[in-house]
Amino acid sequence: RINQMRTDFIANASHEMRTPLASLRGFIETLQSTAKEDEAARERFLPIMAEQASRMTRLIDALLSLSRLEMNAHLPPSDLVDLNDVLGHARDTLEPLAANSHTTLEVEPFARQAIVRGDRDELVQVLQNLVQNALKYGRPDGTVRIEAKHIPSLNQPARGRFAISVVDDGPGIPAEHLPRLTERFYRVDVDSSREKGGTGLGLAIVKHILNRHRGELAIASNTGQGSTFTVMLNETQPAGDKTALSTARKS
Repeated sequence: RINQMRTDFIANASHEMRTPLASLRGFIETLQSTAKEDEAARERFLPIMAEQASRMTRLIDALLSLSRLEMNAHLPPSDLVDLNDVLGHARDTLEPLAANSHTTLEVEPFARQAIVRGDRDELVQVLQNLVQNALKYGRPDGTVRIEAKHIPSLNQPARGRFAISVVDDGPGIPAEHLPRLTERFYRVDVDSSREKGGTGLGLAIVKHILNRHRGELAIASNTGQGSTFTVMLNETQPAGDKTALSTARKS
């Protein structure tokens, strides 16, 4: 089973790389031959070539991220991270992207300090991947909301969970696709995903990061009613340790 999964992964990765490479090769051969002196052809082809090169770069970066996560999967992170800091960073970095797509990005932070054990950069990547997906596939001129709340534990009031939901008002996802969304290279609409610059690995990376953090991802969607992706992480109590709190703020 593992060998088959590895074989499928390599086959999918090779296929994803082959398409932009073939496109680049075709344009290069044309510019070297029949369109060698054609200024109009160069002006038309070069932006397409640049986009195909960017697509390969995004894919390679995603594959490297996935590889690093798999190597560290057995090592749970130990730093203290304030999730409100993660939310603020995600808001600051993604607001320009939202503005470019004429989408309103709303962020509702936690009403209290939200400390977890984690890797700050990886948790930022989780939010970025989820929000970028919402911006890509949500409704044009729509709204993407990030909602954060604390869920107390009935058995251990001091050890609840933190939930961060990314909510869009897009077309929604048919129910039959939901169980497979975190599979590598799985896409609901292959052509639309590639057109929007998707690698097919964003949610797989989210899943691997949350597995390392002993967290969970819940997906809810109805066709025509938008989608909600909710990240669940276990609360950590610093127990009044000022050094730990300082570490969390600096992380």
